[in-house]
Amino acid sequence: MNCPYEVAFETVDKAASDLIQYAHMRHISRFILIVAGLGLVSLFAGCGTTRVAPSGPYHVTAYRPHDPSNVKVKLSTSTQNLFVMEGDRLLMAVQANVGRPGAPTPHGRFTINSKQKDRRRASEPDRGYPMAYWCEFAPAYGFHEGFVWPVPHTHGCVRLHREAAARLFALVRIGTPVEIASSFPEDEKYGHLVQRLDQSRDPDPPRSVMMSPSWFQDPPGPLLVDQ
Repeated sequence: MNCPYEVAFETVDKAASDLIQYAHMRHISRFILIVAGLGLVSLFAGCGTTRVAPSGPYHVTAYRPHDPSNVKVKLSTSTQNLFVMEGDRLLMAVQANVGRPGAPTPHGRFTINSKQKDRRRASEPDRGYPMAYWCEFAPAYGFHEGFVWPVPHTHGCVRLHREAAARLFALVRIGTPVEIASSFPEDEKYGHLVQRLDQSRDPDPPRSVMMSPSWFQDPPGPLLVDQ
């Protein structure tokens, strides 16, 4: 989800038809990206380049906190690593997508001040665009679902893969501390656990699919697991 769309509402039948077509086209595009990605990995592996997987299944494990009041979110803008910690215990480590030069994600100490699973853009351009699993940490800045690029690309918000956004939403609550800096010690300690992906070439879903209430359904399976 990268580009604005003109607002257009479709019928439920049209949404269902588009959803089937979108799933088919996404399967084809992912196959092409995987083949291309394998070639790129072979080309650059000998140069020590960080491997970035093409879009596809993104596995996220998030552990249920023992004490939700002790949960903290740490975001490293230099690595685009996001860590959810409970004291010294790692609950989740995922790739995020932060603000690009000229529209950076703000650094500092914040708290989650609002949560809205089914949030949509309220202003033009692109009124109605889904920003699922919204967790605001500063006025007009929040974590939400969206395409994740391997380089900073947002307007300042923090985009997460749907699998990660849903789990972050489950892990945090109003008042959860958020720390954003260029880097953290967790980059060195847990950075190797972050699965890399590149959704920059993923096809945008049909507008009718994004406007459907079903867009906000949780990913299958439990969001949090016990450890």
